[in-house]
Amino acid sequence: MALPDYAMRQQSFPEMYEQHLVQPLFRPWAEILVERLSLSPGDRVLDLACGTGIVARLAKQRLGDHGHVVGVDVSPQMLAVANQVAPDIEWREGNATALPVDDGERFTAVACQQGLQFFPDKPAAACEMRRALAPGGRVAVATWRSLDDAPIFRELQEVAERFVGPITDQRHSFGDPDALAGLLMNAGLSDVHVEPMTRTIRFNEGPRFVRLNAMALVGMSQAGKGMTDDERARVVDSIVTESRSVAARYAEGIGLAFDIGANVGTARG
Repeated sequence: MALPDYAMRQQSFPEMYEQHLVQPLFRPWAEILVERLSLSPGDRVLDLACGTGIVARLAKQRLGDHGHVVGVDVSPQMLAVANQVAPDIEWREGNATALPVDDGERFTAVACQQGLQFFPDKPAAACEMRRALAPGGRVAVATWRSLDDAPIFRELQEVAERFVGPITDQRHSFGDPDALAGLLMNAGLSDVHVEPMTRTIRFNEGPRFVRLNAMALVGMSQAGKGMTDDERARVVDSIVTESRSVAARYAEGIGLAFDIGANVGTARG
């Protein structure tokens, strides 16, 4: 899940993201990517669009002092939280289409989890990943599949659209596995393989997930972009109230359990 700029500017959101979203929603896919990278002592790892750094942290756990891990993100607020959680990792602020990586600097493993779909220029970002990769290095990426492979998100969006009109959910905007494979191949990567996967995700606090998702949806809507913060807050409250029947269908105690699909792509330099 990613939120719009207005939410990202709120000082508390990166902490909320780390506390409430990373473990249930993002860590399962981060574990898959780190496993796909087959890390070994001496590896240099680049975590692109790292957020608060779950992929980088898992890579660091795997390598210990026998490797180097760098996380890159465009959001200084996210990086501030990443640095608080893992100060032993190198965090860099930068854009995916102009990575803060020197021409002579190379990484043996590059990961990008749930970030590629948000890049305005995906081919440029893929070429930057290739530029940062050492010869024979490994790439592992994950992007959410379409809303058809995430029914709870589709149903919650239908509720939100009653209040703000049509929404283009960027989180699920790059769900075609063939498109992901083509992007990696066109960037000059080899041994490209994309595997559609599904995981069951569990949130212990269902209402908090519904609210964070409503914030994301309002921010992605055209109507939401023209609202004041107070107006957005009121609309989010209304969406949360009307979403209760959807949440009830996925209830597991006081939490939620639902399936979500992602495409996991791997390649070599």
